[in-house]
Amino acid sequence: MDETPPSSAGKLTATGKGRIFRLEELTFSQLETFDRTRTVVLFTVSPLEEHGPHLPVGTDLMTADTICRKLAERILEAEPGWTVLIGPSIPIGASAFDHAGTLLARARTVRNVTLDYGAALARHGFSYLLVLNGHGGPRHIVALEEAAAAVTRRYKVRMLSVSGPVLWEFMRGRYANRLEAILGRPFTAVEREALSGDTHAGMWETSLVLLARPELVNSTYAGLPTQKFRLIDALRRNYPLQLGNRMGYIGTPSAACTELGLAAQQLFLEAVWEFVLPVLDARNKKWWRTSILYKLPFLRTGFPFVAAVAGLVLAGWAILHWLH
Repeated sequence: MDETPPSSAGKLTATGKGRIFRLEELTFSQLETFDRTRTVVLFTVSPLEEHGPHLPVGTDLMTADTICRKLAERILEAEPGWTVLIGPSIPIGASAFDHAGTLLARARTVRNVTLDYGAALARHGFSYLLVLNGHGGPRHIVALEEAAAAVTRRYKVRMLSVSGPVLWEFMRGRYANRLEAILGRPFTAVEREALSGDTHAGMWETSLVLLARPELVNSTYAGLPTQKFRLIDALRRNYPLQLGNRMGYIGTPSAACTELGLAAQQLFLEAVWEFVLPVLDARNKKWWRTSILYKLPFLRTGFPFVAAVAGLVLAGWAILHWLH
């Protein structure tokens, strides 16, 4: 049996003594050589989902995978002696707009598959597990956070879904000042107008794909009109496909450019790193973080079951009260 450390097989990057590997390209005997106290595993859970007539259905997955790779490099810059394993991505998601190409799953399915993924790694001694995500669906974000919480609690490891809080704050416009600082200039009038309600396949996502995979962006994006929505619209299923031109996007794709894509990518990396750094510090006991969505009971995967049980209990109490 080969017990020697991996050489070039599966290796993406080497920095000092630190190494980045693709998990699926290694043998189990190679994996056994890694120091578990200085190894972190990253993987992405984002759906394939319709992203208008101009972006590929893999937009969320591609953008998250890009941040995943850059985060691996950032970890090695901070911890040169560590090893980073990048696990295979899971291309499913909850709260996704369902059209051709979308791989929609129930929130409980997303939670369970992510939990099982993390649990398998934890059982084999990996203690630092980070989940990346490029999809802003509320129930999807919460499902990933539930899975991370369950694995952390059961196996006494550190598993964190790092993208949820960042995505939610980004979509609410909380990072506008930081983005301007990264750009080194104020937003133009068109860009500032586009910031409002740019949530799906609009300026930001189009810019990110223009940066990473320009050959996959249909040139028609430059002529697409701005598509806004009201909060009440979001109550309808697949609402981007029912608004305005029914093209399945929300925002201003025409304002996109690679400069904005680079700024957004850098912002995401910096914001995610603020969550990751405490995780890797074994002395830091306050590393656990979630999005505000995690605190809303009706977004939890178990809420329908709990609500049903509560309804039965109340009904039973009412019947007994009536009988007496």
